[in-house]
Amino acid sequence: MSSFIKSVLIDLKQKDNNLEDLYFILPSKRAGVFLKHHLSTLIQKPIFAPHILSIEEFVEEISGLKTLSNTDTLFQLYNAYVEVTPKESLEPFEVFSNWAQILLQDFNEIDRYLGNQDTIFDYLHAIKELDHWSLETEPTNLVKSYLKFWKQLKTYYQVFSDNLLKNKQGYQGLVYREAVENLEAYIENNTNKNHVFLGFNALNTCESLIIQGLLQNGSANIYWDADESYLNDDIHDAGLFIRQHKAKWNYFKKQPFNWATSYYSQKKNIQVVGVPKLVGQAKYIGQILEKIGVESNDLKNTAVVLGEENLLIPVLNSIPKEISQINVTMGLPLKFVPLASLFDLLFSIHKKNTNTYYFREVIDLISHPSIYSLFETDEGNYLNEISSHIQKNNLVHLSSAELKKIAHKDVHGIIDLMFSSWENNPKKALNHCSNLIYLIKDSINDTMSNKGLELEYLYRFHALFNQLTDLNTNYHYLNSIESLYRIYSDVLQNETLDFKGEPLEGLQIMGMLESRVLDFETVIISSVNEGILPSGKTNNSFIPFDVKLQNKLPTYKEKDAVYTYHFYRLIQRAKNVYILYNTEIDALKGGEKSRFITQLEVEGIHNINHTIVSPDVPIIENSLKKISKTKAIISKLEDLSNYGFSPSSLTNYIRNPLDFYYEKILGIKEFEDVEENIAANTLGSVIHNTLEDFYKPFVGKMLTVDVLKTFKSEIKNSVTHHFKALYKDGNFSSGKNLIIFEIAQRYISNFINSEIEQLEAGNQIKILAIEAGEKIELNFDNIPYAVHLTGKVDRIDQFNGVTRVIDYKSGKVDQGKVEIVDWEDLTTDYDKYSKSFQVLCYAYMMHKKKLIDLPIEAGIISFKNLNSGFLKFGKKESTYSRNKNQLISEETLNNFEVELKKLITEICNPNIDFIEKELD
Repeated sequence: MSSFIKSVLIDLKQKDNNLEDLYFILPSKRAGVFLKHHLSTLIQKPIFAPHILSIEEFVEEISGLKTLSNTDTLFQLYNAYVEVTPKESLEPFEVFSNWAQILLQDFNEIDRYLGNQDTIFDYLHAIKELDHWSLETEPTNLVKSYLKFWKQLKTYYQVFSDNLLKNKQGYQGLVYREAVENLEAYIENNTNKNHVFLGFNALNTCESLIIQGLLQNGSANIYWDADESYLNDDIHDAGLFIRQHKAKWNYFKKQPFNWATSYYSQKKNIQVVGVPKLVGQAKYIGQILEKIGVESNDLKNTAVVLGEENLLIPVLNSIPKEISQINVTMGLPLKFVPLASLFDLLFSIHKKNTNTYYFREVIDLISHPSIYSLFETDEGNYLNEISSHIQKNNLVHLSSAELKKIAHKDVHGIIDLMFSSWENNPKKALNHCSNLIYLIKDSINDTMSNKGLELEYLYRFHALFNQLTDLNTNYHYLNSIESLYRIYSDVLQNETLDFKGEPLEGLQIMGMLESRVLDFETVIISSVNEGILPSGKTNNSFIPFDVKLQNKLPTYKEKDAVYTYHFYRLIQRAKNVYILYNTEIDALKGGEKSRFITQLEVEGIHNINHTIVSPDVPIIENSLKKISKTKAIISKLEDLSNYGFSPSSLTNYIRNPLDFYYEKILGIKEFEDVEENIAANTLGSVIHNTLEDFYKPFVGKMLTVDVLKTFKSEIKNSVTHHFKALYKDGNFSSGKNLIIFEIAQRYISNFINSEIEQLEAGNQIKILAIEAGEKIELNFDNIPYAVHLTGKVDRIDQFNGVTRVIDYKSGKVDQGKVEIVDWEDLTTDYDKYSKSFQVLCYAYMMHKKKLIDLPIEAGIISFKNLNSGFLKFGKKESTYSRNKNQLISEETLNNFEVELKKLITEICNPNIDFIEKELD
């Protein structure tokens, strides 16, 4: 196969053209590299390289104007807007930029297609007058303002264009329009230049007039890259534009049309593959490349064309290791670089223009991979110290000053740089961002090697912030962090990190537009779905569809035809074609395969091999984890037994032995996050501690109504004290926390009220112990070391002479949770019997320590179910029996002891593994 570019060069050489004197005009800069390569294969002696320009560069040369960047153009348009609009109607820059981008696109199209500005803008104004929503005969002020905007579009355009032309500057459309104006002068001054246009398809009106002018003057040749299969088909979109040029240009009435080939009809291997998700396509591309590499051992004639730019990183990560030479033509969008997320976080916290920051935002920012190293010292990382302090003290909102109090003085400068207020001042914000980049750069240089990519990221963001600084200095319209962020986002969208590589060797990875004029034997095209290739009815324009048709401006139909040509041209000379599409439905872009695929199938020119692939999903057996008891674990169990098993640790084992293993053997504690809202365990601890303060001084004494009433007056102070002790610097003066604070007081008040009612009803209550912590030794014949049981009972009292062992619960507990039928159930069902197990543990310990005389009662006081009073443990004969024994006797504790020892024996048995339980 001879590539299109090489065929053109051979033809020019055969016609005795001096190649080094030619001016080659190409659709893109990328094609120029391949042109030089092919030229080197056709010459026998060194020559000066010919002039090679992209069409944009060529048009700029004719116009004599300098093309401004999109961002500079936006600011210049705002200049015109300010000049024309009365001060009272001016919108701030950040609001203006929302609609100005669309307006610039429309200005571009109008100019590139030489539309009549007055006609189009007058037409638009007339349409809006007809469409306005007011039902009044006289328009309201809002409607008047709305219509005034549309009427002024013509003025905006005129002032904007005039200002640019005075400074010899222009946006793309204006440069094109001016180039057409200067065409005659250019031709007169460059009669000795011979221009060669190659590989063009859809030309705007300006490009068409420029090329036709040069052709008619004999100063140019043009070579089309078209195939007869679609050129001769009157309804085939791929040939839409070239058919129009061939039919309408006067030049082709006398001159031959170069060229219409017939490569497309030659035999090809076309594979259409449906793959779920973007990552699935990336992985499948890796498999195709691996296969091609094994078969041909040469990938320089292979191209991967990505329909979506965000597929680049997954594809790069999926390329087989054996492929060493890769050339990436498309740049990596800067918005996908890790450093972009750092500045997004920074802007996010400073846009709020506040001096305090939400703790999650603070931790996300200081733990960002780009920042983390700044807190590193020989002793460790100060970040851990800061995070730990925030969590322990429940700091939900923090200021820069508070962060500096927590942190070591060595990192105060970094904290100031990131968290001192930007004061809604863009200049200060840009200065802080630039200084932060320098800090990160210094940390990379000092502590790391082989970090070229990270330094490249920093350099690109440094250049970006320099650009924003220049814009802020030159145009004084950035007056808030919000406006700065909008421009930052716009610039970031258009910036790319360009890859360096050998452009003519190895695998080529590119976007659809980068593939123009280039030919490959093997082509892999991804994301060939409706809404992507082609993009469909996307219309970012103020100009309605019918107005565009009337004024010969392009619509979505023409844009679809452009991509149809690119798609077919890629396949034209290829021998092997892999077309991938996403089989998963996307709510925004649709999920169906592209019409291009259907068209290939309907044409019937090629045999299309259509397959659907999906990843191999291994069958994973849902087996429960087992931990065997090693010598180290047995040693740890011995230490734990000697220290003492608590009722809660034993019920934790009943719930799931693996949780017991993690917590008690490995010592892994559950991560304690900042309590934004007071947690249930904190509420429970406050209630327990407050009641301990109230009742402990009365151990051994009878309660009286007067004593209990004194407790009520102290509730608020005591609850406040304990909340501050447990919730640290967390705020409980508003929101949910205030509600929970009030609930704690209400629970305690209701409990004391219930005690008062019982006393007033003639009952007697004597406090025997409060928060009684005990430890007892258990005797085992089959365990060769000491085993202890330890725990703390919330309260022991005598109620009308009956001793009660009481456990407080801040949550809701029903009577059924402290009743059993079979003793064996105690150690098998955590949800139903864990409360019974705990209260029996406490009763058992108190009895063994001879602190109480049997029989007794043991049970729970549930603060969420106070109306039910003291919930006593009971033993029932059957599930539905109403008869139950609620007095705990020696027999009761003996039966419990059997189950307790069975459980501890199982835990300590070296031959019984810790086996995970399935939890609901």
